[in-house]
Amino acid sequence: MQIFEKLVALLVLIILMPLWLLLYVLIKFDSQGPFFFRQRRLGKNGKEFDIYKIRTMKEDADKLQKKYEKVNEANGPVFKIRNDPRYTKIGKIIAHLGFDELPQLINIIKGEMSFIGPRPLPIAEAQAIPQKYKKREVILPGITSIWAIRGGHALTFKEWMESDLEYMQKKSIFLNIYIIFHTLFVLFKAGVIKLTGLFRNEVSKKE
Repeated sequence: MQIFEKLVALLVLIILMPLWLLLYVLIKFDSQGPFFFRQRRLGKNGKEFDIYKIRTMKEDADKLQKKYEKVNEANGPVFKIRNDPRYTKIGKIIAHLGFDELPQLINIIKGEMSFIGPRPLPIAEAQAIPQKYKKREVILPGITSIWAIRGGHALTFKEWMESDLEYMQKKSIFLNIYIIFHTLFVLFKAGVIKLTGLFRNEVSKKE
C-alpha cells in the first residue's frame, strides 16, 4: 500500500508542475522569503521528520508566534488562529485552498507521511498532548484526515484528537476513498467561497 501511495504521489507531483510554477511566482511576488517552509514534526512511532509546505506566512512567522500566543484559539496544547495575522496576502488564499500542503507529496515519497492519517504536530506540541492521545502516533501521519472534513480548526482539541483515534479504529480503503473525495469537495467549496468574497470586495471598491 505504501509503495502504491508513493507512486501516486510522484505522479500527482509531476502532473501539478504547472501549478507549482504559478504558486512560486505568486509567493515570490507577494513577499520576501523562501518558497518552501520546512518544520520539524513528530511522525510514526515518535520519529522526527521535516514536513514540507509552501510558505504562506511572513518569513519570521515562527518567531512571531510568541507575540500572538495570548490570542490562541485552540483549547489544547496547540497553536491555532483562524485568521492568523502572520499570513501574507497571497499566502492566506493559498492556505485557504489547501495548496500549501502540496509539498507533503514529497514526504509521502520519502515514506514519512501518508495521504490520510493524523496530522503531524510540531515537536513541542506533540510532546504536550495528553498520554491517552499519543496512540495517534502509531501510524503514519497524513495530509488529510477525518478531522479535516469534520470542520478542521472549528473543532475543539478533544474532538480533533478523538477523530484521529476513531480513524485508527475504522481505517479501511473505503473510508480512505471517502475522506479523499470529501476533502476535495471541502477545498473546492472553500475556494469558491473565498474567490466569491474577493470578487465582491473588488466590486465594492470600484463602486
